[in-house]
Amino acid sequence: MDQPTPLLRSLSLLEISFYGIGTIVGAGIYVLLGKVVSESGMMAPWAFLLAAVVVCFSAASYAELSRRFPHSAGEPVYIVESLRSRHLGALVGYALVLGAIISAATITRGFTGYMGVFSHLPDWSMMTTLIIILTAIALWGVKQSVTIAILTTVLELAGLLLIIVISGDDIKQRGIDWSSLIPEFSTTEFTAITSGAFLAFFAFIGFEDMVHMAEEVKNPQTNLPLGIAIAVTVTTLLYATIAIVALQTVPLESLASSPAPMVLLVERNSDLPLQLMGAIGVVAMVNGILLQIIMVSRVLYGMAKRQLAPALLSSVCTATRTPIPATLLAGSLVLAFAIWLPVTTLARATSCLILLVFTFVNLSLLSLHYRERQRGPLQLGLPATGTLLCIGFLVIQIWSWS
Repeated sequence: MDQPTPLLRSLSLLEISFYGIGTIVGAGIYVLLGKVVSESGMMAPWAFLLAAVVVCFSAASYAELSRRFPHSAGEPVYIVESLRSRHLGALVGYALVLGAIISAATITRGFTGYMGVFSHLPDWSMMTTLIIILTAIALWGVKQSVTIAILTTVLELAGLLLIIVISGDDIKQRGIDWSSLIPEFSTTEFTAITSGAFLAFFAFIGFEDMVHMAEEVKNPQTNLPLGIAIAVTVTTLLYATIAIVALQTVPLESLASSPAPMVLLVERNSDLPLQLMGAIGVVAMVNGILLQIIMVSRVLYGMAKRQLAPALLSSVCTATRTPIPATLLAGSLVLAFAIWLPVTTLARATSCLILLVFTFVNLSLLSLHYRERQRGPLQLGLPATGTLLCIGFLVIQIWSWS
């Protein structure tokens, strides 16, 4: 009997780190800065930092579980192996897929805002063309797709650094009003920060996608945990800095209402052509969507290999070594959701789903440590804290909606 064609193990630590950074940045700051500011006002940097704290505990759980179980399905495998429930593993896997699809759809909607600098075509037309092209790239091969992602990630980071540099003169002249950034810890500000953090949490979604490349990463037991740590650290520092720069150089109302906040920052703080930042924003969107399509296809592929999804989705093309049916399904669903729902609704729905997934991942590690009698403060404390933070974060946000 012929052995099924495996995925190609070709990604280094540098490549998987850039994969993670690209997914996180493409899914976040270029789309949601204005939305977070509209929720949190001058407390937006704290919203990003609070979201980062929640993410870090879960990232630690992901790092350890990816070392123990380097499989492309990721979370479903962690749950099956630790909580011993195939049904729960499948349920969480499909929730993860849905969350990632909504995430990519959110970025696709943001893409049209930045493309407005260049084109006045209908949104649905731009989105359809984009998803067809990106799905084709994802089908081409993982090495080629990730190489493109690395190049676009470098451009994304250059765009963010450019904003910091061009805003420097204005900040030097006026200085940073630190008093406006210090919270008074009132109920109103607490609600504003947590509400903004819930949206900002979406800006960190992407690091968990890295574990789904486990079967395509060299030495995954070492490179995946390191890559996760690098990606989360870099993006946290960038987000906090950009939020402070934006709030100190652009009127709050303008920033909160802008569909393309990075273009607005360039317009306010420099004489550079708006098309420059618009182009970088477009690249950021494209990168984030591409990486999410790849991630969804790998989850479906990994689940199918373990009989948690239809067997057809485990088919791999012998020429490209990519899962063709899973990739086509991922691209189709992203397009459908992008056309259907608005950005804020998409971001909130994604955050809810991913928080639930993170909760089960933390519980999986907690259960594993307890069963293996690794019951020290760190072994139990980190995943337990991650679990409580995710649950609390979700409850607070649901309460704020009521």
